[in-house]
Amino acid sequence: MSRPSRRAFLAAGAAAPLAPLAAPAAEGAGDSPFLEDMTSPELQRRIAAGARIALVATGGTEQNGPRMTLGKHQAIVAHAAAAIARTLGNAIVAPVIAYVPEGAVAKAGHMAFPGTLTLPDGIFEKLLEYAARSLALHGFRLVCFVGDHGGSQEPQARVAARLTTEWRRSGVRALHVGDYYARNGQPEWLEAQGFPASVQGGHAGLTDTAELLAAAPGAVRAGAVPAFLGEGLGPDGINGDPCAATAEIGRKLLALKVDAAVRQIGAAAASMHLG
Repeated sequence: MSRPSRRAFLAAGAAAPLAPLAAPAAEGAGDSPFLEDMTSPELQRRIAAGARIALVATGGTEQNGPRMTLGKHQAIVAHAAAAIARTLGNAIVAPVIAYVPEGAVAKAGHMAFPGTLTLPDGIFEKLLEYAARSLALHGFRLVCFVGDHGGSQEPQARVAARLTTEWRRSGVRALHVGDYYARNGQPEWLEAQGFPASVQGGHAGLTDTAELLAAAPGAVRAGAVPAFLGEGLGPDGINGDPCAATAEIGRKLLALKVDAAVRQIGAAAASMHLG
């Protein structure tokens, strides 16, 4: 993953719906929220200083039409997870998981397009489980699954529920941060701006394209793509209208995702008395 796709941003205030997000400073080992950028002693010092929340960000490698790269979800969720971690102040971001359920290995749905990679739900759940177990072993008390892909939501919820039940007497919890994906206010905000659901799209439409323009503009190719406003995927692999997207819209959409996640994680952390 390129460094630009991992930069953090600060959420804009609610009173300024389209205010640009602040540009981040250059990251070094000392201030990066990403576990993989730290040495083991550096991470241990972060934990000792109060970092008790670990974000397990999940993306997905799938076709996104002719304009957006296959790593769209990784770029967006890494960008958002960095902002979530910095806003919380006591969180780190585990390496982004790029392999997620995309259906059977057959020429159907996203798998009909070159570059889409899939995992069975059970394998994905084991990957989440052992990432969480590893983080808990090293001292994190709240492990949060933050998924940017629709097919990851139910497996994440199942793993979080199982681990929380198992860990109920240990003071450790796993949390599926479903509000990031499904209860973030994006559809309502876009509707209020004059963009109906058909334009927002279910895949690689306005919403996805705007987010990627804000998170990693170099991952969006130039040129027009015909809108597909019907059901399912169009011949170009999209649903919605990518040409209606702008980086300005994307910054607001990302801020909504980040805010939703921070609220849900913050509530869970408060219930566990994590400062």
